[in-house]
Amino acid sequence: MHRRVVFLVSLATLFSLSFQPAAAQTQSAEPVQIGSPLRSVPPPPPDATAQELETKADDLRAQKAYVDSLDYYRAALVKKPNNPEVYNKMGIVDLQTQHFKEAKKEFERAIKLDKRLANAYNNLGVVHYEQRKYGKAIKLYNKAIELRKDIASYYGNLGAAYFSKKDFEKASAAYAQALQLDPEIFERTSRTGVAAQLPSPEDRARYEYVMARLYAKMGLADRSLQCLRKAMEEGYKDINMVYKDAEFAELRKDPRFSELMAAKVPAIPE
Repeated sequence: MHRRVVFLVSLATLFSLSFQPAAAQTQSAEPVQIGSPLRSVPPPPPDATAQELETKADDLRAQKAYVDSLDYYRAALVKKPNNPEVYNKMGIVDLQTQHFKEAKKEFERAIKLDKRLANAYNNLGVVHYEQRKYGKAIKLYNKAIELRKDIASYYGNLGAAYFSKKDFEKASAAYAQALQLDPEIFERTSRTGVAAQLPSPEDRARYEYVMARLYAKMGLADRSLQCLRKAMEEGYKDINMVYKDAEFAELRKDPRFSELMAAKVPAIPE
């Protein structure tokens, strides 16, 4: 069976809440709590402050107790209405449970309350990306970047959207900026993450080659070689460009590069 190559980024980074690669395809390797007739969490206490309720909701969301977390976020809004951060967090819960319509409403509400809330623009971009509306996603990611130029995840998401549109040059530039801000961004994965939509073997192969080139430019030989191997396994047709692209100049001096290319790694069939 063909090994699917995806770009995974932790939700903790993706949504940049404390809690950032993109068609963001939410991967749910673990069961998601949709609700249970037997409630394991007591209802929000009426004497709790808005901040206490929000903090408890954050904890419940981290434990994947999504329905309970929404109850606590709503209770926090009763105590402190029109809190854009809480609406943003509620949207994240809806996004994690793949309730995209509800997530969209929550993120739009957060933006209406705070037009400078960069996370909400980024997260709304993820909703559109999930729905394969890449143009809208790109506009929202760029808005988030306009507000916060120091968040690697925004650039990673932007790169994934461009990649899905097959605008590989812009995708590469966005990925490069993400790596510059956070060299580890593509190494962190989560069981509930976001994956770039790479529908064809050709696109998957190109993605690996692009990443190999970026890692080589940064001097990260091990990662570059890993991506080159994957590109070869995916059957990248222009693999010989590795001898011409300037980014690989130093890597070509590495004996492991010569060994890899000499091995002529066979493509794994679909």
